[in-house]
Parts: sequence; structure tokens; C-alpha cells
Amino acid sequence: MTPLWAIRILFLGLCMMAGFAISQVRPEFVGQSHSGLVGMVIGFGFGGLLIAVDEMLKGFSLRAFSATTFGLLLGTVVAMLVDNSGLFENTDAKVRWLIRLGLFLSFGYIGIILAIRSNKEDFSLIIPYVRFSPQNKPDNLLLLDTSVIIDGRIADLIEAHFLEGLIVVPRFVLKELQQVADSADAIKRARGRRGLEMLNRIQRNTTMEVRIHDGDFPEEKDVDAKLVRLARNLNARLYTNDYNLAKVAELQQVSCLNLHEVAKCLKVILLPGEMLQLKIVREGKDKGQGIGYLPDGTMVVVTNGQSHIGQQVEVQVQSLLQTGAGIIVFAEIKPPMGA
Repeated sequence: MTPLWAIRILFLGLCMMAGFAISQVRPEFVGQSHSGLVGMVIGFGFGGLLIAVDEMLKGFSLRAFSATTFGLLLGTVVAMLVDNSGLFENTDAKVRWLIRLGLFLSFGYIGIILAIRSNKEDFSLIIPYVRFSPQNKPDNLLLLDTSVIIDGRIADLIEAHFLEGLIVVPRFVLKELQQVADSADAIKRARGRRGLEMLNRIQRNTTMEVRIHDGDFPEEKDVDAKLVRLARNLNARLYTNDYNLAKVAELQQVSCLNLHEVAKCLKVILLPGEMLQLKIVREGKDKGQGIGYLPDGTMVVVTNGQSHIGQQVEVQVQSLLQTGAGIIVFAEIKPPMGA
């Protein structure tokens, strides 16, 4: 049972108790047989009606409620102006009542619809030179998912002051990290423990505050769906390494940043003729070739580098090849001076 339904059942019980109490003091019920049962049924019906209204208003935000109230107020004012304009002074009293009812219902409905469809900038047309903005600017919220915490580069970005704001880690993400850390699979267990270590490292950083958010969506079974909904509700930017999650967030117009895409943008641009310090770690596919790697993981194929495996050498870039997996650099060992 979810906490929401527990509250609803408690409210229903209180309504039934209130109905029973009222049935014991109201003159029209006192002395009648089964008056207590009748009162409890009435209380149950009243509580059930309110719960039904609550269920129908699911997803109706506070902003929508305030916009509806403003639209209703605006429509009522317009209806009063039309009613008091003198157009209906000579009509019969019964007809006048029907006209008033039609005016208030019509303009109230139109006002509500227009207010819901409008944004905050549209209100400046009604109240000139006024902008509706909060006195305290909201925090810049950074919502982290499991993959980006395990990756660890987010901690480096925070410590280098490239990111500013309030770090938000949902409790369901923390629970997922703990489950991965307790996995029977050694690789998953190591990844989970690394994630917990990275989270502790982020929390120890004094430049940014970290909050564990207790919000959850029990109706959503997938962690990714919960993250997208929480990011939308908090108006937070979602940080992830999951390509699919980033695309789903983008489709739902949720601000999202994929660190893999950032890393691609920050890769060093190499040009033919540039010199590199490189350690050759293994032999290449073709005869005589050696393979080395740049710090960002880019593979460098060194001609005649097989004899230098295990050595740190200086190579000169000859050409670059773009592949589906990234860029492959072809280089040659720099000849010694005077050769």
C-alpha cells in the first residue's frame, strides 16, 4: 500500500467517525433507528466523493490551479461588467437570472481555458510592467543518475569548479547503487562500490551541497522513468552516461547532459605533423606496427613501432582516420637528430 492510499483510508475513516458523531446530535437523526449507521454512510459517501475528485485531479499542478483561479476571477469580472452594462435592464426577472447564470458560466469557462493555455509572460499584457518572478531564485539543481556516479568524472568536474549548483541524488538511485554493490557478480560489485566511493567523494566536497531526495514514483517500475519525472518536477538538469536515457529525456523536453557527449567535444584535435609523447604497449595488426593510446583513449598506430613495445617514444602524426568507434591516429617514430 502506498503512503497516499494510507492517508486516503485514514481520511475516509475520519469522515465516517464525523458522520456518526453528527448523527448523534442532529435533531432529524436523534431517536431514529440506525441513525449512527446512516451517519457513517453519509460520511463515507462524502469522503469517497472527495477522494474521487482527488483522483480525477491527478497531474493537476499548483501552477494549473493558480491559473484556473485567476482565469475564473477574470471571467467573473468580465461577466459582472456585461451584466451591469444596462443591456438587460428591461428583461423579466426570471429571464435576467438565466442571463446572469449564462454570463458567469460562459465567461468563467473562457477565462479558465485562456489562463491555462497562457504562460507567465502573457500576464504582463494584462498587468503592464509587472513580471511574475520569485523573490528567491531557485537553486541550480543537478540530478545524478547511477551511471554518472559510477563513472566518477562528475566528481572531477565538481572539484575543478566546472559545475555549480545543488547536487540531488534520489534515494531510489542510492538504493540501486547499494543493490549493485551487493551483487554476486564481482564486476557489478566492484562498480557499485566505486559508485558509493564516488558519492562519498562528492559529499566531502565543501564547494557544493549534496541532498538525498526522498521523492519516488511507485507507479513507475523503471528507474529511468522515475529520473525523468523527478527532473521535470524539480526543474533540474539530469546528468547521465546512458545514451537511451538522454534521448528519452530529450523527447520529454527534460534538460539532460550526457558526459560521453561532453568528452567527445573536449577531445584534443590533432593535425598532421604534430609531435606526441607516447608509450607503445602492443604490436599492431600489420607487420612492424606498434599500438599506443592517448590519455583520452584514442588509439595511435605507429609505423615501425613494434621494436619499441614497452618504451616511451616521440612520434609524429601522419594522418587521422574517422571510424564508427572514434578516431584512429597514424604516426611514425620521430627519427633521431642528425639521422
